[in-house]
Amino acid sequence: MPRLSARLKDLHGSPVRAMLEASLRPEVISFAGGLPAPETLEDIELPPPPRALLQYGPTEGEPALRARIAEELAAIGLDCPAERVMVLSGSQQGIDLVAKLCVDAGTPVGVESPAYLAALQVFRFFGAELRPMAPGGWGPGPAPALAYVTPTFQNPTGRCWSLEAREALARACAAQDAVLFEDDPYRELVYDPSERRPAASFMRGGSRVYQGSFSKVLAPGLRLGFLAASEDLYTPLYRLKQAADLHTSRVGQWAALHYLNDPGRPERLRRLVQHYRVRRDRFAEALERRLRGLAQWDVPPGGLFFWVRLGAGVDADALLAQAAERQVLFTPGRHFLADPAGAPPAIRLNFSNAGEAEAERGLGILGELLAAATPAAHAA
Repeated sequence: MPRLSARLKDLHGSPVRAMLEASLRPEVISFAGGLPAPETLEDIELPPPPRALLQYGPTEGEPALRARIAEELAAIGLDCPAERVMVLSGSQQGIDLVAKLCVDAGTPVGVESPAYLAALQVFRFFGAELRPMAPGGWGPGPAPALAYVTPTFQNPTGRCWSLEAREALARACAAQDAVLFEDDPYRELVYDPSERRPAASFMRGGSRVYQGSFSKVLAPGLRLGFLAASEDLYTPLYRLKQAADLHTSRVGQWAALHYLNDPGRPERLRRLVQHYRVRRDRFAEALERRLRGLAQWDVPPGGLFFWVRLGAGVDADALLAQAAERQVLFTPGRHFLADPAGAPPAIRLNFSNAGEAEAERGLGILGELLAAATPAAHAA
């Protein structure tokens, strides 16, 4: 073998991406990824882009789109002008760019526990020392160099931080010179009254990155996200993106700008949220029918996931292997943990992609397998 980077020892395939190909088969019921419901993509109508957009474009994104994103951010309390907004090739690129900017081998990075698995994957690749945090900050002890959080409808738990926790984290990051990195892809998918003001909006000084995505409300195939950064971080992030992909697809940016400017956007978003609210509620009812007494969960106030806590002694990986044999997929909870050793078993279930009948059938299969695998069930 040729001599390769030492980083490759920490490069592992995503467990969700590994299941994506299988989930596209019609006979498979997938609760594994955060895929939108296919029917929500059917009403998207996009005009053909101007021919000029087939030429190379600016690294930071199209000026008109950056200006519209800045307007949207101002409306939710973020002070970030268009010149500090960058369009991304999916919000996953933002995680990669921030990790390149902030993380060396041994750099302490604060993360929620559980946390978004793809972010953990990237931080580990760059050699981060992952430190679990509770909502609101890291408690006593030295501050991490970077604090990565998803306070609004967190992936995988669906939980939403309180106003006090958001303010506390902002104060802690500003006071202790930690970079606040807030990932906010689910904020528009709100089903119950929830606090959604960005933690970054409470920063007074300090270094911060706030990022969002068009994948959950428009179309994931566009691979389009954005970030807004404090002045000290924006220029190096711009240079890192320039080295990564030169610029994001201009055709995709045209589609996003059309979406933001569409007078029918509020109504489309209202229908989308209502569709997912109904799907969430019916999924919760099916969980109650199929998994009652075998697991515990909270109904998420927004987002796309249920975090299901299993009984002690249940092996979630073995459960997945058995479920996959019966064409049902989900994501074991250990993939979302900075330190999975000794953690109670859990699984993440996506409720947005499977239809009602599929969800009922898939959860029925999981219920049967859990009943056979749960020690308490045998004792009963």
